[in-house]
Amino acid sequence: MNAMFLRKTIVALAVAVVFGSVAIHTKAQDTGADTTLTGIVSDAMCGAKHSMTKMSTADCVRMCVKGGQGFALVVGDKVYNLRGDSAELDKYAGQKVILKGKLRGDTVSVDSVAPAK
Repeated sequence: MNAMFLRKTIVALAVAVVFGSVAIHTKAQDTGADTTLTGIVSDAMCGAKHSMTKMSTADCVRMCVKGGQGFALVVGDKVYNLRGDSAELDKYAGQKVILKGKLRGDTVSVDSVAPAK
């Protein structure tokens, strides 16, 4: 085998490996990682701190969502945006829940939500 052919073959294989791993990584990001989180159902604007003093946390969450904010899950200092069945999330506004779904960045596509014990 000549050296030039060998060099071209090695470069072609390296390029295939790089593009193949990029495609696999992109596919994993598109689907999101399965996750289970325990936290409080809130809204994207208030997060953990609800400023409406004359209403319950649940009522504040519902008012903010009705005003155009999305549902969120507060887990410690982290706030995750939630994508899922609004009616189901509304039932748990202001409550601690166990949420299962696909996590991509700071957004969870909700598969299921249940009250935490």
